[in-house]
Order: sequence, then structure tokens, then C-alpha cells
Amino acid sequence: MSTSVAVTPEVETPRGVGLGQPLGAGIVTALVGFTSSFAVVLAGLTAMGATSAQAASGLLAVCVTQAVGMIVLSRRYRMPITLAWSTPGAALLASTGAVTGGWPAAVGAFAVAGALIVLTGFWRRLGALIAAIPVEIAQAMLAGVLLPMCLAPVKALPVSPAVVVPVIATWLVLQRYAPRWSVLAAFAVAAVGAGIDIAVTHRHLDVSAMVPNVEWTVPHWSWQAIVGVAIPLYIVTMAAQNIPGTAVMKTFDYQVPWRAAMTVTGIGTMLGSIAGGHAINLAAISAALSAAPSAHPDPKRRWIAACTAGFAYLILALASGALVMLVAAAPKGVLETVAGLALIATLAGALTAALTPATHRSAAALTFLVAASGISLLGIGAAFWALTAGLVVRWFLRPQAG
Repeated sequence: MSTSVAVTPEVETPRGVGLGQPLGAGIVTALVGFTSSFAVVLAGLTAMGATSAQAASGLLAVCVTQAVGMIVLSRRYRMPITLAWSTPGAALLASTGAVTGGWPAAVGAFAVAGALIVLTGFWRRLGALIAAIPVEIAQAMLAGVLLPMCLAPVKALPVSPAVVVPVIATWLVLQRYAPRWSVLAAFAVAAVGAGIDIAVTHRHLDVSAMVPNVEWTVPHWSWQAIVGVAIPLYIVTMAAQNIPGTAVMKTFDYQVPWRAAMTVTGIGTMLGSIAGGHAINLAAISAALSAAPSAHPDPKRRWIAACTAGFAYLILALASGALVMLVAAAPKGVLETVAGLALIATLAGALTAALTPATHRSAAALTFLVAASGISLLGIGAAFWALTAGLVVRWFLRPQAG
């Protein structure tokens, strides 16, 4: 694929537009990307069997690998190529839970997913195969994976109402007036509530755990983890992040260097996996924050915003240990509430895409239900069985020719 920005007319930069605008856009990109879904990452890694230290290490790993990837790609191609961790992938991990072989097997699955992403960059047929998965089936699987996490705020209400109610109320108000900052504000309220609860109950905090630390894990290769975690993680990351990410960039007249992007994100995923990171990919929704004219009137200068976002993520990575410590000390259900609120918009979009086409609605609905059930057969999680069931039913119920 082409590695250059699409030909666009020369844009005259208005007076007063200097480095401040793209630098500010890059910082906002990092803040929005980090605060809107770090809770999902922690929930997913913890569900896979990671300890608090390993979850903190995993959050640190995805921050660093995507930061380095953004800096490399944006500087090399002079495009606002932004990366992100796989939020749908993290939600998948949370719904799948522990696998045969435990945390080391999960780490092995992360590495395999990274290898598949690299392979996609070099083998076009594999990318075409993923793109050929019917949209309604892929989105129904994603919606089913997200549903249990999106129910978390409701389930947490009777458990920790004093903290959860203000968090939900804050999110709702910001959804009306400043949606971009709604999850950040909800997390801030949750942090304050957790702090008050810690002070009232006189719980001890391990301050040493706030220091960023890398927990290395030797991967274990389990076929159940590869089939039940690696393959669904790869499919979700490609279908819900990488492919939409390239589409978002095209709307701003940028042609993402596909092979380079898949190589960088795939190798980043493989390297980050041994530190607990699950997957990094092209940013989709947050990509517009650095690629839009608001980042800079001149398209050839917007790469500075993406590069700045990379450096901002390196700074945010230093907070991984402190965030995990706060989450561990918070009242039960608070982390899950923030994570669930962060995913509601994604769930709504997935359900709309899955159930809008009337022709294959039954297959999509079945895919959604199997994924949401959380069943595990032969040590393989629900996401794989949901995709399999959806494809089979869609084929069986296909309209007959003539």
C-alpha cells in the first residue's frame, strides 16, 4: 500500500498557529485514550489471572510499546498515525477469564496474537480473510463480549452505592455537556470516593507499589489459550481497531502504510506480552483527535500531534503502579463501574451494526447470545464458539438463490 499522504492542495497556515496547537492535540489524544479505557485493560488482565503487580506491568507495557510505535511511525511517514491498546481485546479477556495454563498461557496467547498481526502485514490473503468475516457476526461477537462488563455498573450499585452512584451521575452529566471527558470525570469521582473510603476505614496502602515496575513472565504455550484467547483477540483487534483505524485515517486523506503499521504493532504486541501487555493496534476513535484539522490546519504538520501523544504516553506509563494500587484499595465494583461506563458507547455501536441488517439478524443474535453467555467448552472461551456458531447459522440460513 502507498506510504505517503494523499495529494492535497497546499494549505496556508493561518497566522498564530505554531507548535502549540499540535502539541496540545497530542496531549489531549493521550489523555483521552488513556483515561477512557485503562480500567478495561486492568479488568481484562486481572480476569486472565494476573496479580496486581503483573496487571500494573501489563498496563505499563502497552503504554510504552504503543508510545514507541507512534513516535517511530509518525516521524518516519510524517503522518498522524496514532496507536492504542486493544480496548475490545481487553474486554474480551475480561469476559473469557482464566484459561488452562493460567497467566503464563495467557501471555503466550498475547504473543501469538502479535505474531498473527505481523503476518497480516506481509500476507494480504490473511488480512482479506479477516475482512471477509461478515460485519454483523464480528460486531455481534464484540457486543456479546462487552455486555458483561457493561452490566457491571448496575451490579455494583447495591454493593458500593455511596461511591458508584456519584460515579454514574457524573458520567451521565458529562455525557450531555462534554462527552469526551465523561469517563475521565467519572474516574476522578471514583478516585475521590475510593480515597475517602480508604481514609475512613484506615486501610494501609503499600506506597512502594506505586513505583513503576516490570514483571516478566515466561510464556506457556497452550492450545486452549491459543484457540480461545489468541485467535479471538487477533480477530477483535483487527476487525474492531486496525481496519476501522485505516478507514478513519482515509477520511482525513491519509493512506496508512499497512505493512509497516502491522509490523510495528505486531512486534510491539509480542515484545510487550512478556511484560503482561495484551495487544496494541491502530487507534480508531481517538485517531481523529490527531488527524483532524483541529490538530493543525496543515495536514503535513499533524504528525507532530501523534508524536506528542507518544511522548505523553511514556509519561502516563509512570502512573501504572499508582493506578493499580488505588484500584486494589477501592471499594468493590468501582473499577468495574468505570470500565463498564467506558464501553457503553462501543456496545451501542456494535449492537447497531450487528442487528441492523435484517437478512442475517438471527445469526447475529445467536452470536451475541453465545458470546454473552461466557460458556467454556474444551477449555475454549465463549468468543470462539460465538464466532463459529454465528458463521454456521448464517451459512445454514442464507437466502436460497432463485
